[in-house]
Amino acid sequence: MNKTPAANRPHIAFFGRRNAGKSSLVNAVTGQDLAIVSEIKGTTTDPVYKAMELLPLGPVMIIDTPGIDDEGELGDQRVRRAGRVLNKTDIAVLVVEEEICKIDLYQQEKELINIFKEKKIPYIIVINKIDLVNAELEPQTHYAATCDEFASNCLPVSAKTGLNINLLKEKIAALAPDVEPKHRLVADLIQDKDFVVLVIPIDKAAPKGRLILPQQQVIRDILEAGGTAIAVKEDKLAEALARLGTKPALVITDSQVFAKVSALVPDNIPLTSFSILFARYKGFLETSVRGVTVLDTLQDGDKVLICEGCTHHRQCEDIGTVKIPNMIKTHTGKEPEFCFCAGGDFPDVLCDYKLIIHCGGCMLNDREMHYRRLNAEEQNIPFTNYGITIAHIQGILDRSIAMLNY
Repeated sequence: MNKTPAANRPHIAFFGRRNAGKSSLVNAVTGQDLAIVSEIKGTTTDPVYKAMELLPLGPVMIIDTPGIDDEGELGDQRVRRAGRVLNKTDIAVLVVEEEICKIDLYQQEKELINIFKEKKIPYIIVINKIDLVNAELEPQTHYAATCDEFASNCLPVSAKTGLNINLLKEKIAALAPDVEPKHRLVADLIQDKDFVVLVIPIDKAAPKGRLILPQQQVIRDILEAGGTAIAVKEDKLAEALARLGTKPALVITDSQVFAKVSALVPDNIPLTSFSILFARYKGFLETSVRGVTVLDTLQDGDKVLICEGCTHHRQCEDIGTVKIPNMIKTHTGKEPEFCFCAGGDFPDVLCDYKLIIHCGGCMLNDREMHYRRLNAEEQNIPFTNYGITIAHIQGILDRSIAMLNY
């Protein structure tokens, strides 16, 4: 099974009105019953995500969304959830029924196309249920006359008969963005045969039987660069450094034990954290370093938004909801108001917040991470991340970013 992280997969989202055949088309494209199909309008009530291989593209994330014309109070909520998917969409597939194309696109579709253009999301319009058209017609020519969008950017298909499904896959692949990040996680910071020491606490918050994703990805990047990764718990670090026999090129630590590790690692050995490496990898290290200075000006009652990119079971000493708020209150001597969001629930309106503190974003693709940072920037709200925050509070930020190129 392919274990490519979700954040490293192109996100392909299917949009359209209720009963346009989005779910049927998703099933046809993926070759499996990913989405529930029904003649009843509004069967898909929440975005459905599926990590899979889509040839000829490779590992992708497929997203089936609720209808953009859903009605009522619940319908409005579903439409809003579908809209949030746009912030992480790398490729959009707009599904329309052949019947409406005889006249023109509905207003919802036109508005959606404008959003695709504003957000610079590559897209294709798919005319589904083409099997209902008289076989003597030439569908693509017929519909091209009705809308400028169809002239260069549409494809008639049939999820029922499989007509043009393979061609649709090829067109989606052709739209795929370059998902290679500007930086490597750590490979460009080390040389072949370098030793890198990773400090990984194993406590109640650590997942049973495995390492968390940032640790796995850093180890992989070190190995790809020809380096040697040495993983130790924080209480074994001093012994490991003494027995290593050579100076490591870099020490990378979990931010929660930053202060303890900094005291043990000599000043002539570069030190940083997994979270800070991810801020650099995701392209918001400079923004985070600027934003964290707001901590020193916080006052009682100032709102601080702390964001997790994923959802997980909260432990009693959770870093985002417990440890960082306690660190901030001790550091500032103030009582800010802390607000929290997790997963895809990042708010659009941020003007009430004095500061946003985000996790490393290992579960978010580049487009969504860019949207969150840019949204904060456009509303003049400082934006930083967990590792930068902890390093700043503990007085070791300059050391933690000294060797990073940003």
